Amino acid sequence: MARITNKSAGTRFMIVLQLSLVSIICFALMRGVLLVRAWPHIDNFSSAWLYIFGQGLIYDVSFISYFSIPFVLFFLFLPNRWLNSGTAKYLIQGGVFLLLYGLGFCMVAEWYFWSEFGVRFNFISVDYLVYRREVTDNILQSYPVFTILAVLFILTGFVFHFIRPAILKNLSVTESFKKRVIIAGYLLMLPLLPFCLIDQSRRCVSDNNYVNELASNGPYQLFAAFRNNQLDYRQFYVTGNDHDLSARLKKQVITDGEKPKKDDYDIGRYIKAQGAPNKLNVMLITVESLSAEFLTRFGQTNDITPFMDKWFEQGMLFTHFYATGTRTTRGLEAITLSIPPTPGRSIVKRPDNSRLYSLGKVFEDSGYDTAFFYGGRGFFDNMNAFFSGNGYRIVDEPCLGSGEVTFKNAWGVCDEDIFNRAVREANQAYTAQKPFFFHIMTTSNHQPFTFPEGKIDLAPGEGRGGSGRSGGVKYTDYALGQLINQAKKQPWFDDTVFIVVADHCAASAGKVGLPVEKYHIPLFIYSPKHIRAMEIDTLASQIDLAPTLLALLNISYQSHFFGKDILGSDFQGRALIANYQKLGLLKKDELLFLSPGKQINRVALNDENPVLEKVAVDYPGASDLMAYYQGADYVFTHQLNRWALSSSERNICYLSDIRLLSKASHRK
Repeated sequence: MARITNKSAGTRFMIVLQLSLVSIICFALMRGVLLVRAWPHIDNFSSAWLYIFGQGLIYDVSFISYFSIPFVLFFLFLPNRWLNSGTAKYLIQGGVFLLLYGLGFCMVAEWYFWSEFGVRFNFISVDYLVYRREVTDNILQSYPVFTILAVLFILTGFVFHFIRPAILKNLSVTESFKKRVIIAGYLLMLPLLPFCLIDQSRRCVSDNNYVNELASNGPYQLFAAFRNNQLDYRQFYVTGNDHDLSARLKKQVITDGEKPKKDDYDIGRYIKAQGAPNKLNVMLITVESLSAEFLTRFGQTNDITPFMDKWFEQGMLFTHFYATGTRTTRGLEAITLSIPPTPGRSIVKRPDNSRLYSLGKVFEDSGYDTAFFYGGRGFFDNMNAFFSGNGYRIVDEPCLGSGEVTFKNAWGVCDEDIFNRAVREANQAYTAQKPFFFHIMTTSNHQPFTFPEGKIDLAPGEGRGGSGRSGGVKYTDYALGQLINQAKKQPWFDDTVFIVVADHCAASAGKVGLPVEKYHIPLFIYSPKHIRAMEIDTLASQIDLAPTLLALLNISYQSHFFGKDILGSDFQGRALIANYQKLGLLKKDELLFLSPGKQINRVALNDENPVLEKVAVDYPGASDLMAYYQGADYVFTHQLNRWALSSSERNICYLSDIRLLSKASHRK
């Protein structure tokens, strides 16, 4: 009788279905909460909500069907006597509790991720998992983590209390293996449907970015980002005839008189400077998240950049300058390589990214002491490997002695500390009678926005009395002031060019297409003995920094740069801006961009309420757009912008290979 009762009780697989139902409810609640936050940015809500929740449910079910596969297999092969044992019941209940706790943790993480970026999980979240030390420390310093975990534990216990009786009931079931195979077969067929029918294109139906993000599923997007961290350009984007586009690219990039090679897309040419070289020292400071809107010159009213506001009146300020992307590695890529952003992850983080023609290589070949300074650990985002492979030596946090570090947080030492080290190394280069090119990447203007106390009139940190982003910006401004004041006392100051540029803006979320205002950053060049104060209102972007700087210094060089000298007579204002999927060309009145699914979109910037519209490949400007990005993809994948190894470098590589072979032979 007991055996018959157990058989009629149901199936062990009901546990999977019950957890799936709880997950769907939680995902829907999360979507509703985020919808409330995005409400002001959503038009035509009456039609948008159906797509948001309908398409969202499809992604929810797709993720759950994938995630359930190992649990379905577990219950398929678990013998009845083990399932019905007391030990198994306790372990399975513990596993269910952990899954519920993980679901709650995921929802909390999405809330904070949306707060910072205005999107569901994406490439950034993948980076956060890869670089656990920096991210974990950042989270612990930014949020009341242990309080959140404790509250989450209580809520999980509350939910578990209500579903526990049903779980125990299904753990008492006795099923034949044949029955388990049939049920598991149906459940394992479910993931085949999303595998064949569902992809990222279904979340790009609306012209409103917020609507598309809300119709997604965070965990699904996380795994999709893992799988698609580099997109095949020719598979996902509209392409044109290579011969025609390569000719158009050369017309855009190459100045009259420069002689490029004849190969398709090979823009390599020798740039001959006008006049003798002026080998000034260079300090190029890339400031973390320095949006133009933080400066009084661009509308800020809270006086958080008092030093820069005055300093930027004493040099060359570019007022219509734009970041190419939304991540630090994108900014470093554009500034260093002068190449448009290719879809997926930055070149900085890709394998086989050494020996690229870079700004540092030009300076190294010109006899400069060339170095990359980073306040954090250069392992993060693969920065050390990238810069050391492209003409730079590395000075990062581990290189600093204990006496050099006055303050550090999750991301590294404070800006003053890395600036002080740069000044010391500049003094050493001056003593050695060698010009220097130092590229400095700061860290202080980054969450958790902590910095040495007593430096400014705002409190460090965020929440609980901390000033948050405003404090981070103001401390960065203060640290820049200290650097310049200290530099003015050095013998090399008069013959040094200081450059300040942001890596990207502080926020990147926007309603339509690529939100242009979220790419606007300052570029400032200062050398009072050599550069007069002025404002340049020409539209340009980070890929133009290197050619402009080298032109100011009258340095001749072999170039594979896509950017051009902004101050040149033939420069036509335009900016290249992108995220990891959308690739844009910004002109004065409009933005054109490529999207996966072989689409070309346009946004008229002068309209009171800009809307997204699709255009054909023959639309004016579309060929220029395609030439930049199809050309950049071709140049990188076909290694057209690599320098050749010298005989001494080849000998070093040869000896290294011999040693490796010798070690391998010895191990055998």
